[in-house]
Amino acid sequence: MGALGAAVAWSGPALAPLLPPLAAALRVPLRMPLDGAVALTFDDGPHPQGTPAVLEILRAHDAVATFFVVGEQVRRTGGLLDEVLAAGHAVAVHGDRHRTLLRLTPGAVRADLDRAEDVLGGRALALHRAPYGIYTLAALGDVRRRGWQPLLWSRWGHDWRARATPAGVAGEVTRRLSPGDVLLLHDADDYSARDSWRTTVAALPRVLERIAEAGLRPAPGQALSRCSAGSTAARTSGARPPSR
Repeated sequence: MGALGAAVAWSGPALAPLLPPLAAALRVPLRMPLDGAVALTFDDGPHPQGTPAVLEILRAHDAVATFFVVGEQVRRTGGLLDEVLAAGHAVAVHGDRHRTLLRLTPGAVRADLDRAEDVLGGRALALHRAPYGIYTLAALGDVRRRGWQPLLWSRWGHDWRARATPAGVAGEVTRRLSPGDVLLLHDADDYSARDSWRTTVAALPRVLERIAEAGLRPAPGQALSRCSAGSTAARTSGARPPSR
C-alpha cells in the first residue's frame, strides 16, 4: 500500500457521518433497530448549566435520553453525572478529551479511552461516539476491542453553531422522523459556539412534541445497548487492550 492508500485507509472512516454506505461498510450504525421509538442523544456534557436545564425539560415531558459524556467535563462538574443517572437517563462514552481522533496516534487514542473508562467507572453503556463523529480504522478497532459499539446519528440539529435558532434546530433534527432514527443535540458549549446550549434548551420542548406527533417516543439508553449487542457479531469481554 502506497502513501496515498495508507492515508485513505487511515482517514476514510472520518467521512462515515456523511456517507451512509461507508458507515454501513464500517459497521458504524447511523440508526438503531427501535420499534416505535427514536434515540434522543446529547453530546459534550455534562455542563453545569446546560445539562440541568435539559434534565428539567426531559422530566417535564416524561422523556429519556442518552448522554455521550466527556471525561474532562465529568471531572469538572462533580456529581452532575450522578444526577443524570438518578433521573433515569443513560450515559455513554464520548472520550476523555474532545479532540479529533484523526490527529491522535493509536497510542494517544488508547490513552484517552483508558481515562474515559476510568472516570466513568462502569456507569456507561457499551456505546461510543467519537468527537465530531470522526473515526479512524485504528480507533474503531480499539473501541471494539473494549466491547463498545460505535454509534453515529441519522438526524442532527446543528445546534452547536452561533447562528442556530431554536425553530431551526427543532425543525432540522426532527425532519422526516421514522422509528430507529438517532437524534444528535448538544447540552454543552465547551467545544462549540458560546451559549449554544441555550438554543438547544429552547428547541428541546418542540423536539419532544415533534417526536410525539410522529407517533414515536424517545427510547431508553438500555434499549440502545440491547440493540447494539444484538447487532454486533463478536463482542470481547470488555478487557482493556494493552497499552504500547
